[in-house]
Amino acid sequence: MGLDTINRFDRIVAILIQLQSKRIVKAQELADRFDVSLRTIYRDIRSLEASGVPISSEAGVGYSIMEGYRLPPVMFTREEAGSFVAAEKLMQKFTDTSLGSHHKSAMYKVKSVLKGKEKDWISTLEAQVLIDPTQTPFDENIPNALEILFESIADKKQVFLKYHSLNSEKPSDRFIEPVGLFHENNFWYVLGYCLFRKDYRQFRTDRMLRITGTEKPFTLEHGMLDEHLNKRPDKEKTKIVISVDKSIARYISTGRKQYGFISEKIRKDKVTMTFMTSDVVHGFPRWYLMFGDYAEILEPESLKKRVIEILKEAQNRLLD
Repeated sequence: MGLDTINRFDRIVAILIQLQSKRIVKAQELADRFDVSLRTIYRDIRSLEASGVPISSEAGVGYSIMEGYRLPPVMFTREEAGSFVAAEKLMQKFTDTSLGSHHKSAMYKVKSVLKGKEKDWISTLEAQVLIDPTQTPFDENIPNALEILFESIADKKQVFLKYHSLNSEKPSDRFIEPVGLFHENNFWYVLGYCLFRKDYRQFRTDRMLRITGTEKPFTLEHGMLDEHLNKRPDKEKTKIVISVDKSIARYISTGRKQYGFISEKIRKDKVTMTFMTSDVVHGFPRWYLMFGDYAEILEPESLKKRVIEILKEAQNRLLD
C-alpha cells in the first residue's frame, strides 16, 4: 500500500469523525482543514457514501450524516489523551466550577477507552502538571457563570448581570445579549449587546457579581465575534519603540507578545523592540514600568508623558 493511499485512508476516517461532530459540515471547511482541493473532498465523500455511510448533501449548505448513525467507540492515541490532560488542567483553573466538573466527567469517559499502559502514562502525567493562573476568571460566588454564558450564546437567550465597572462606584443591573467570549491582556471578557445602552459593550468576567439566565430571546442578529472585535475603536494601533538593556531583554521576551510585539534589533548592549498596541493608557505603560529602570522609550512622546503621569500619581500616594 503506497503512502498516498495511507494518507487518503487517514483523511477519509478523519472526515467521517468530523461529519459526526457537527450537524452540518461545509466542503470548504474540510478542504481547509486537510489542505486539499474541493475536488478531493468530493471524491472522499463519494467513497464514504459507497461504503454505506448515510451522508446527505445540499448545494450551498454542506454535508450531514443521517441522525442516529455513529461510529464504534473511538480509540485515542497516548499523545491525543495527553493533550486532553493539558486541556483539563486549563479547564480547572480558567473556567468556572460548573463547566470544569463537566469536563472532568468527560475525561473519565476518555480514559475509559485507553489501554492499560496508556492509562498509567496519563495518571503519571496528570500528577506532574500544575497550572497557576495570575487572574481569577470569575467571582467565586458565581460558580456556573461560564456555563450560563455558553448556554445563552448557543440558545440566543438574554442574561441578567449585576456588574461593577471600573469607573463606577456602585454595581449596575444589566440585561445583555452575549455575542462571545475572548481572552485579552490576562483577563476574560464577554462582548455583548447591552439592552440598557442600546449598543455593544465588553464586560470583564471578574467584575460580574451575579449572572442569571433568562428565557428572553435575542432582539437582534449579532453576527460573528471576530467581526465585532475588529471594529472596536480600541483596535486602532499605536507604534511604540523602546530600547532595553540586553542583560534583561530575555526576561521579558515571553510576556511581550500580548502587548503587540512586532520585532527587535540587537545593537551592542541594547535591544530595540517595536510594538503595535491598542492600549497606551493602561496596559503597555504599566507593563513597561516593571523594567523601566533598564529601558528607554524612543517613541511616541505620548507614552513618555503617560509613564510620568503614573509615576507622579504613585509618588503623591506615597507622600500623602
